[in-house]
Formats: sequence, C-alpha cells, structure tokens
Amino acid sequence: MCWSKLTSQKNACRKAKILLILGVFFNAHLYKDTVMFSRILNAIFLPLRIICSHEFVNKLGLRSLRDERCDKVMEHCRGRLLDIGCGNNQLVRKYGHDSVGVDVYDFGGGAIIVQDTSKLPFDDGSFDTVSFVASLNHIPNRHEVLTEVLRILSENGRIVLTMISPFIGTLRHKLAWWDKDQDERGLKKGEELGLSHEYIVSLAENKGFRLVKKKRIMCCLNNIYVFEKRHEKCSEAN
Repeated sequence: MCWSKLTSQKNACRKAKILLILGVFFNAHLYKDTVMFSRILNAIFLPLRIICSHEFVNKLGLRSLRDERCDKVMEHCRGRLLDIGCGNNQLVRKYGHDSVGVDVYDFGGGAIIVQDTSKLPFDDGSFDTVSFVASLNHIPNRHEVLTEVLRILSENGRIVLTMISPFIGTLRHKLAWWDKDQDERGLKKGEELGLSHEYIVSLAENKGFRLVKKKRIMCCLNNIYVFEKRHEKCSEAN
C-alpha cells in the first residue's frame, strides 16, 4: 500500500515537472510570437506613427517613435547620464542612475533649465554618458557644447546621440503637424532639420572623440551613434 502511494506520488511529481516545462516552453514561444506580431504591426503602421502625436500612437496600442528611440538610446548608456536637450526628461526618468537632464526650454519633467548648454554647472568628469536625443541639430553652438561635454565626461566616457538626415528631417517636420514646439518656438539661426553622417563624425572627431558604433534604427529612418573619448598615446623618443 505504502509502495503504491509512493509510486503514485513520484508519477504525479514527474507529470507536474513535465507540465511546468511545457508551460515555460509554450509561454516563451507565445512571448516571441507576441513580440514578433508587435514588430510587424508597428512596421505596417509606420506612416501613422510618423504623422501622429506620440500620445495618440500609444493610445492606439502602437509604439511611438519617441518611446522606441528612448529604448534604443538606453541600450548604449552606462553609468551616470547627462541628457542634453532632454525635452520632457523622459530618458532620464526612465534610465535612473542619478542622471540629469538639461534644456534651454522648460518642457516639464524636472529638467535643469540653463541659458547655454556650453556652460554647464557640473564638475569635470561628472558623467559617464552624455546623450543628444534628436537635439544636436537644434543646438546652434554645437562646437562649443561638445568641448564642454569633453570636460564633464569621465575618462572612459561616451556620447550617445540619435540623428536623422536633413532629407528625413525636412519630411518629418512637414508631416508632424501636431508638434506645437515647431510652431511656437520655430527654428533659430544655426539650427538644422537634420545633420549628415559626415558632418556628425567630423564634428565629434575634431572635438576629441572617436566613433565606435553607428547603426540605423526605427525602420532605417533614424541613426544612433556612439562616440568615446579619444586617448592619444604619447610615445617617448628613444
């Protein structure tokens, strides 16, 4: 009697393990299918995601380009982050790590408002990553700003920036009828609708950075760049 009970308990235990393994397996496949379906859906409705506001797109159950861009940037951030031209401070609030967002306009979100992003109130080597999320083209004095970034970055610090081409920028700004910032603030002298790959690389290299990664994102409409400080090796003459 005891032996039969023990055997039945073992069998029940085996069945439970098998069911658990099967459950994990099917749930993993269901998750993969869900993720794949979401990607396909967002690709199909890409035109809608471009011309409609981020809030409206999210209400439809789609992923806004702003949220997608934010996640792509976070993949390359490390340590303490400073987001320059942070807008509503979404990246900093989502990333954490005692990070800071600065902007010359107050879009809400708890950003530090400064008069000039080339004169920042931070000590040397205060940050491990500095990001420019769709903002470098809106900074007229970007040469001076990158000099300041070199100062506040740690020894092995990096820049992570996203940028659209001038053509995509022109097209996007014409389609984004919902963007109040375009109408209220407009473009100042020195601001651009987008920056070319050659210009970005040349600018960063001239300021002491080297390109370590460049990738197309968001259905190839946008680009993400990662630059790191360039450390010159000084060799002594024999």
